[in-house]
Amino acid sequence: MKNPLVSIIIPVIELNDYLEESIPEILKLDYPNFEIIVLPNEKSDTKWEKTRIIATKTSNPSTKRNIGVKHANGKIIAFLDDDAYPKKDWLKIAIRKLRDKRIVAVGGPAVTPKSDSILQKASGAMSESFIGGGKARNRFISVGKGEYVDDWPSVNLLVKKEAFIATGGFDKRFWPGEDTKLCRDLLNYGKIYYQPKAIVYHHRRASLVKHLRQNGNYGLHRGHFARHYPENSLKLFYLCPSLFVIYLLILAIFEMLIPILHWNLGLWNYVLLFPLALYLLLIIVDVLVISIRHLNPLVGIATIPYIIGTHIYYGIRFIKGYFSVDISASTHNKKSQ
Repeated sequence: MKNPLVSIIIPVIELNDYLEESIPEILKLDYPNFEIIVLPNEKSDTKWEKTRIIATKTSNPSTKRNIGVKHANGKIIAFLDDDAYPKKDWLKIAIRKLRDKRIVAVGGPAVTPKSDSILQKASGAMSESFIGGGKARNRFISVGKGEYVDDWPSVNLLVKKEAFIATGGFDKRFWPGEDTKLCRDLLNYGKIYYQPKAIVYHHRRASLVKHLRQNGNYGLHRGHFARHYPENSLKLFYLCPSLFVIYLLILAIFEMLIPILHWNLGLWNYVLLFPLALYLLLIIVDVLVISIRHLNPLVGIATIPYIIGTHIYYGIRFIKGYFSVDISASTHNKKSQ
Protein backbone atom coordinates (compact mmCIF):
# COMPACT_ATOMS: atom_id res chain seq x y z
CA MET A 1 0.00 0.00 0.00
CA LYS A 2 1.39 3.41 -1.00
CA ASN A 3 0.08 5.25 2.06
CA PRO A 4 -0.60 2.73 4.85
CA LEU A 5 -2.94 3.74 7.65
CA VAL A 6 -1.00 5.19 10.57
CA SER A 7 -2.42 5.11 14.11
CA ILE A 8 -1.04 8.01 16.17
CA ILE A 9 -1.18 7.04 19.85
CA ILE A 10 -1.06 9.66 22.60
CA PRO A 11 -1.18 8.58 26.29
CA VAL A 12 -2.34 11.27 28.72
CA ILE A 13 -3.67 11.45 32.26
CA GLU A 14 -6.41 13.88 31.24
CA LEU A 15 -7.21 16.10 28.29
CA ASN A 16 -5.16 19.28 28.63
CA ASP A 17 -3.94 22.46 26.97
CA TYR A 18 -1.08 20.63 25.28
CA LEU A 19 -3.57 18.47 23.40
CA GLU A 20 -5.47 21.58 22.37
CA GLU A 21 -2.27 22.59 20.61
CA SER A 22 -1.15 19.14 19.45
CA ILE A 23 -4.32 17.74 17.84
CA PRO A 24 -4.86 20.69 15.43
CA GLU A 25 -1.20 20.43 14.38
CA ILE A 26 -1.56 16.68 13.77
CA LEU A 27 -4.62 17.34 11.62
CA LYS A 28 -2.46 19.57 9.39
CA LEU A 29 -0.20 16.63 8.43
CA ASP A 30 0.34 16.33 4.70
CA TYR A 31 -0.27 12.60 4.87
CA PRO A 32 -3.69 11.34 3.77
CA ASN A 33 -4.22 8.24 5.87
CA PHE A 34 -4.03 8.44 9.66
CA GLU A 35 -6.11 8.17 12.82
CA ILE A 36 -5.50 9.61 16.28
CA ILE A 37 -6.04 7.64 19.49
CA VAL A 38 -5.95 9.63 22.74
CA LEU A 39 -5.81 7.63 25.97
CA PRO A 40 -6.86 9.57 29.10
CA ASN A 41 -7.71 7.96 32.44
CA GLU A 42 -11.41 8.80 32.26
CA LYS A 43 -14.06 9.21 29.56
CA SER A 44 -14.52 12.52 27.79
CA ASP A 45 -17.12 13.99 25.46
CA THR A 46 -14.51 16.08 23.65
CA LYS A 47 -14.40 15.43 19.91
CA TRP A 48 -11.75 16.04 17.30
CA GLU A 49 -11.65 15.04 13.66
CA LYS A 50 -10.06 11.62 12.96
CA THR A 51 -9.73 11.11 16.72
CA ARG A 52 -10.94 8.43 19.13
CA ILE A 53 -10.74 9.01 22.88
CA ILE A 54 -10.44 5.78 24.83
CA ALA A 55 -10.58 5.78 28.63
CA THR A 56 -7.97 3.48 30.21
CA LYS A 57 -8.60 3.78 33.99
CA THR A 58 -4.82 3.74 34.50
CA SER A 59 -2.11 6.39 34.47
CA ASN A 60 0.68 4.01 33.43
CA PRO A 61 1.95 5.24 30.01
CA SER A 62 3.14 1.78 28.95
CA THR A 63 -0.25 0.23 29.65
CA LYS A 64 -1.98 3.12 27.88
CA ARG A 65 0.12 2.68 24.76
CA ASN A 66 -0.50 -1.07 24.73
CA ILE A 67 -4.24 -0.44 24.99
CA GLY A 68 -3.95 2.06 22.15
CA VAL A 69 -2.26 -0.50 19.91
CA LYS A 70 -5.04 -3.03 20.60
CA HIS A 71 -7.59 -0.49 19.33
CA ALA A 72 -5.44 0.70 16.42
CA ASN A 73 -6.52 0.00 12.86
CA GLY A 74 -3.23 1.05 11.28
CA LYS A 75 -0.38 -1.15 10.15
CA ILE A 76 1.98 1.55 11.43
CA ILE A 77 1.87 2.80 15.02
CA ALA A 78 3.18 6.32 15.66
CA PHE A 79 3.86 7.12 19.32
CA LEU A 80 3.66 10.76 20.37
CA ASP A 81 3.56 12.49 23.76
CA ASP A 82 0.73 14.84 24.65
CA ASP A 83 3.18 17.77 25.01
CA ALA A 84 4.58 17.20 21.51
CA TYR A 85 3.28 18.02 18.06
CA PRO A 86 4.61 17.07 14.60
CA LYS A 87 6.04 19.03 11.75
CA LYS A 88 3.71 18.96 8.76
CA ASP A 89 5.79 16.42 6.78
CA TRP A 90 6.49 14.13 9.78
CA LEU A 91 4.59 11.06 8.63
CA LYS A 92 5.38 11.45 4.96
CA ILE A 93 9.11 11.40 5.65
CA ALA A 94 9.08 8.64 8.29
CA ILE A 95 6.90 6.28 6.22
CA ARG A 96 9.42 6.25 3.37
CA LYS A 97 11.88 4.30 5.51
CA LEU A 98 9.23 1.97 6.93
CA ARG A 99 8.58 0.69 3.41
CA ASP A 100 11.94 -1.05 3.74
CA LYS A 101 11.22 -4.60 4.93
CA ARG A 102 14.39 -4.66 7.00
CA ILE A 103 13.28 -1.68 9.11
CA VAL A 104 10.68 -2.17 11.87
CA ALA A 105 10.86 1.26 13.50
CA VAL A 106 11.79 4.86 12.69
CA GLY A 107 12.57 7.61 15.17
CA GLY A 108 13.16 11.31 14.72
CA PRO A 109 14.28 14.27 16.83
CA ALA A 110 12.03 16.00 19.37
CA VAL A 111 12.95 19.66 18.92
CA THR A 112 12.28 22.39 21.49
CA PRO A 113 9.58 24.79 20.18
CA LYS A 114 10.49 28.44 19.76
CA SER A 115 7.51 29.33 21.95
CA ASP A 116 9.06 27.70 25.05
CA SER A 117 10.36 29.88 27.88
CA ILE A 118 14.06 30.58 28.50
CA LEU A 119 14.27 27.85 31.17
CA GLN A 120 12.50 25.38 28.90
CA LYS A 121 14.91 26.23 26.11
CA ALA A 122 17.81 25.80 28.54
CA SER A 123 16.47 22.34 29.38
CA GLY A 124 16.35 21.43 25.70
CA ALA A 125 19.70 23.11 24.98
CA MET A 126 21.40 20.97 27.62
CA SER A 127 20.31 17.83 25.79
CA GLU A 128 21.11 19.16 22.32
CA SER A 129 24.56 20.49 23.29
CA PHE A 130 27.82 18.70 22.52
CA ILE A 131 28.90 18.19 26.13
CA GLY A 132 25.39 17.97 27.59
CA GLY A 133 23.78 15.55 25.17
CA GLY A 134 26.85 14.09 23.52
CA LYS A 135 26.11 11.40 20.96
CA ALA A 136 22.42 11.43 21.99
CA ARG A 137 21.94 15.06 20.94
CA ASN A 138 20.31 13.88 17.71
CA ARG A 139 17.27 12.96 19.81
CA PHE A 140 16.73 16.65 20.52
CA ILE A 141 17.93 18.44 17.39
CA SER A 142 17.91 17.56 13.71
CA VAL A 143 21.58 16.78 13.10
CA GLY A 144 23.58 14.23 11.19
CA LYS A 145 22.53 11.78 8.55
CA GLY A 146 20.09 8.93 8.83
CA GLU A 147 21.54 5.89 10.53
CA TYR A 148 20.62 2.67 12.28
CA VAL A 149 20.24 2.96 16.06
CA ASP A 150 19.48 0.53 18.88
CA ASP A 151 17.33 2.80 21.06
CA TRP A 152 14.91 5.68 20.56
CA PRO A 153 12.46 7.56 22.83
CA SER A 154 8.72 7.09 22.35
CA VAL A 155 8.04 10.82 22.05
CA ASN A 156 8.73 10.37 18.32
CA LEU A 157 8.76 6.71 17.38
CA LEU A 158 6.96 4.87 14.57
CA VAL A 159 6.75 1.08 14.71
CA LYS A 160 5.29 -1.55 12.42
CA LYS A 161 2.33 -2.96 14.31
CA GLU A 162 3.23 -6.56 13.49
CA ALA A 163 6.68 -6.17 15.04
CA PHE A 164 5.29 -4.32 18.08
CA ILE A 165 2.84 -7.16 18.80
CA ALA A 166 5.60 -9.74 18.35
CA THR A 167 7.63 -8.09 21.16
CA GLY A 168 4.70 -8.20 23.58
CA GLY A 169 4.56 -4.39 23.63
CA PHE A 170 5.73 -1.98 26.29
CA ASP A 171 6.76 -3.39 29.66
CA LYS A 172 4.47 -1.71 32.21
CA ARG A 173 7.08 -2.13 34.97
CA PHE A 174 9.14 0.69 33.50
CA TRP A 175 8.57 4.40 33.02
CA PRO A 176 10.72 5.95 31.80
CA GLY A 177 12.77 3.25 30.13
CA GLU A 178 9.87 1.36 28.59
CA ASP A 179 10.92 2.58 25.14
CA THR A 180 14.50 1.37 25.64
CA LYS A 181 13.20 -2.08 26.57
CA LEU A 182 10.85 -2.06 23.54
CA CYS A 183 13.68 -1.09 21.18
CA ARG A 184 15.87 -3.84 22.60
CA ASP A 185 13.09 -6.33 21.82
CA LEU A 186 12.36 -4.85 18.38
CA LEU A 187 15.93 -5.52 17.29
CA ASN A 188 15.04 -9.22 17.25
CA TYR A 189 12.69 -8.51 14.33
CA GLY A 190 14.50 -5.88 12.29
CA LYS A 191 16.35 -2.57 12.34
CA ILE A 192 15.55 0.80 13.93
CA TYR A 193 16.35 3.85 11.82
CA TYR A 194 17.06 7.44 12.85
CA GLN A 195 15.54 9.89 10.37
CA PRO A 196 16.71 13.43 11.22
CA LYS A 197 14.01 15.05 9.08
CA ALA A 198 11.08 13.29 10.80
CA ILE A 199 10.65 16.11 13.31
CA VAL A 200 8.24 16.68 16.18
CA TYR A 201 8.31 19.65 18.55
CA HIS A 202 8.45 18.77 22.25
CA HIS A 203 7.87 21.18 25.14
CA ARG A 204 10.50 20.92 27.89
CA ARG A 205 10.23 20.97 31.66
CA ALA A 206 9.55 24.45 33.00
CA SER A 207 12.12 24.50 35.84
CA LEU A 208 15.54 23.14 36.76
CA VAL A 209 14.05 20.97 39.53
CA LYS A 210 11.59 19.31 37.14
CA HIS A 211 14.33 18.88 34.55
CA LEU A 212 16.65 17.18 37.06
CA ARG A 213 13.85 14.96 38.34
CA GLN A 214 13.11 13.80 34.79
CA ASN A 215 16.73 13.19 33.83
CA GLY A 216 17.52 11.59 37.17
CA ASN A 217 14.88 9.00 36.48
CA TYR A 218 16.33 8.43 33.03
CA GLY A 219 19.61 7.71 34.81
CA LEU A 220 17.96 5.35 37.29
CA HIS A 221 16.42 3.24 34.55
CA ARG A 222 19.45 3.35 32.29
CA GLY A 223 21.63 2.12 35.14
CA HIS A 224 19.21 -0.69 35.89
CA PHE A 225 19.07 -1.64 32.23
CA ALA A 226 22.87 -1.53 31.93
CA ARG A 227 22.93 -4.46 34.34
CA HIS A 228 19.79 -6.37 33.40
CA TYR A 229 19.26 -5.44 29.71
CA PRO A 230 22.80 -4.53 28.60
CA GLU A 231 22.31 -4.95 24.86
CA ASN A 232 21.50 -1.28 24.25
CA SER A 233 22.32 0.26 27.64
CA LEU A 234 25.74 -0.94 28.81
CA LYS A 235 27.80 1.61 26.92
CA LEU A 236 30.60 3.99 27.87
CA PHE A 237 28.48 6.96 26.80
CA TYR A 238 25.84 6.19 29.44
CA LEU A 239 28.54 5.49 32.04
CA CYS A 240 30.28 8.85 31.60
CA PRO A 241 28.14 10.88 34.07
CA SER A 242 28.74 8.27 36.80
CA LEU A 243 32.48 8.26 36.07
CA PHE A 244 32.38 12.06 36.34
CA VAL A 245 30.67 11.84 39.73
CA ILE A 246 33.30 9.37 40.96
CA TYR A 247 36.06 11.66 39.66
CA LEU A 248 34.55 14.66 41.52
CA LEU A 249 34.32 12.62 44.72
CA ILE A 250 37.96 11.49 44.47
CA LEU A 251 39.04 15.05 43.65
CA ALA A 252 37.16 16.45 46.65
CA ILE A 253 38.73 13.87 48.98
CA PHE A 254 42.24 14.65 47.73
CA GLU A 255 41.73 18.40 48.01
CA MET A 256 40.54 18.00 51.62
CA LEU A 257 43.40 15.69 52.57
CA ILE A 258 46.19 17.78 51.02
CA PRO A 259 46.27 20.49 53.77
CA ILE A 260 45.49 17.97 56.53
CA LEU A 261 48.29 15.56 55.62
CA HIS A 262 50.59 18.30 54.30
CA TRP A 263 50.94 16.58 50.94
CA ASN A 264 52.98 18.34 48.32
CA LEU A 265 51.63 16.93 45.09
CA GLY A 266 53.21 19.60 42.95
CA LEU A 267 52.46 18.96 39.28
CA TRP A 268 50.15 16.06 40.16
CA ASN A 269 47.68 18.46 41.70
CA TYR A 270 47.31 20.17 38.32
CA VAL A 271 46.96 16.79 36.66
CA LEU A 272 44.08 15.99 39.01
CA LEU A 273 42.40 19.32 38.27
CA PHE A 274 42.92 19.19 34.50
CA PRO A 275 39.80 17.09 33.65
CA LEU A 276 37.60 19.50 35.63
CA ALA A 277 39.19 22.53 33.98
CA LEU A 278 38.70 20.98 30.53
CA TYR A 279 35.08 20.14 31.36
CA LEU A 280 34.35 23.74 32.41
CA LEU A 281 36.09 25.07 29.30
CA LEU A 282 33.95 22.86 27.05
CA ILE A 283 30.84 24.10 28.84
CA ILE A 284 31.84 27.68 28.06
CA VAL A 285 32.25 26.77 24.40
CA ASP A 286 28.86 25.06 24.42
CA VAL A 287 27.26 28.12 26.05
CA LEU A 288 28.55 30.28 23.21
CA VAL A 289 27.25 27.84 20.59
CA ILE A 290 23.85 27.62 22.31
CA SER A 291 23.61 31.42 22.61
CA ILE A 292 24.24 31.80 18.88
CA ARG A 293 21.85 29.00 17.92
CA HIS A 294 19.01 30.44 20.00
CA LEU A 295 19.98 34.06 19.28
CA ASN A 296 19.74 34.67 23.02
CA PRO A 297 22.72 34.69 25.45
CA LEU A 298 20.34 34.19 28.38
CA VAL A 299 19.50 30.70 27.09
CA GLY A 300 23.20 29.87 26.88
CA ILE A 301 23.96 31.16 30.39
CA ALA A 302 20.91 29.41 31.86
CA THR A 303 22.15 26.14 30.38
CA ILE A 304 25.22 26.01 32.68
CA PRO A 305 23.45 24.67 35.83
CA TYR A 306 21.36 22.37 33.63
CA ILE A 307 24.45 20.71 32.16
CA ILE A 308 26.40 20.36 35.42
CA GLY A 309 23.35 19.42 37.51
CA THR A 310 22.15 16.85 34.98
CA HIS A 311 25.52 15.12 34.71
CA ILE A 312 25.88 14.85 38.48
CA TYR A 313 22.32 13.78 39.29
CA TYR A 314 22.04 11.43 36.31
CA GLY A 315 25.37 9.85 37.31
CA ILE A 316 24.26 9.29 40.91
CA ARG A 317 20.90 7.82 39.86
CA PHE A 318 22.59 5.59 37.27
CA ILE A 319 24.71 4.03 40.01
CA LYS A 320 21.63 3.53 42.18
CA GLY A 321 19.75 1.93 39.30
CA TYR A 322 22.64 -0.38 38.47
CA PHE A 323 22.71 -1.82 41.97
CA SER A 324 18.91 -1.93 42.41
CA VAL A 325 17.29 -5.33 42.01
CA ASP A 326 13.86 -3.84 41.30
CA ILE A 327 13.03 -0.27 40.28
CA SER A 328 9.35 -0.82 39.49
CA ALA A 329 8.43 0.86 42.79
CA SER A 330 10.58 3.95 42.18
CA THR A 331 9.11 7.32 43.15
CA HIS A 332 8.69 8.30 39.53
CA ASN A 333 6.96 5.05 38.66
CA LYS A 334 4.55 5.34 41.59
CA LYS A 335 3.17 8.45 39.95
CA SER A 336 2.28 6.38 36.90
CA GLN A 337 0.22 3.73 38.65
